[in-house]
Amino acid sequence: MAETSRTSSARGTAPTSLRERTRAAMRAEVSEVAFRLFAEQGFDETTVEQIAAEAGLSRTTFFRYFGTKEEVVLGKFGEFGHEIAAALATRPADERPWGALRRAFDVVTHTDPAEPEQSLSLMRLLSDACALTTRQWEKTQGWQSMLVPEISRRLGDSGEPADALRARALVASAIACLDAATDAWTAGDGTTPLSVLLDRAMGTVSELSEENLTGR
Repeated sequence: MAETSRTSSARGTAPTSLRERTRAAMRAEVSEVAFRLFAEQGFDETTVEQIAAEAGLSRTTFFRYFGTKEEVVLGKFGEFGHEIAAALATRPADERPWGALRRAFDVVTHTDPAEPEQSLSLMRLLSDACALTTRQWEKTQGWQSMLVPEISRRLGDSGEPADALRARALVASAIACLDAATDAWTAGDGTTPLSVLLDRAMGTVSELSEENLTGR
């Protein structure tokens, strides 16, 4: 065990304990049960007690893994933020910031072709539950703090507040495009792929920006 820890540290990665892996597996299992019940009964009509019972847990045990029922859904958005930031950091160094953001969003737009309804159900939950939608908005705004530093670096910003404004504006615009594309995707029952809709949204912003810059 000590040898494993030393090896992990030498590689610059934090070792994942058995307890952490077990916790992650249990959260994933409870989430699967919860999403099934949400799809069958609706978010508001599904109780924590029902989720816990279906997952074979007590109510108390449920709260060891999730602070609230909303967190079952919104936890995924927190994960997305870290995954998008990681994807952004791996984009080619010479790629333009807007294009790098678009490709980093592949983390979100990629859906399993065999389970399109699962992704649609998640987005519909956010649209149907007002309080949940508000918290989802707060989550996506939290992505900005993760993405702005990398975009700022790509822009060659000096670190001055005025320079940071450019990075924040780009990231906020990209997230707004993702929100617009997601709304269109759910409204159309997933008929048009989310990736295509996001291409259109971000492409429109890019085209309009070019027009303004060239005076067309």
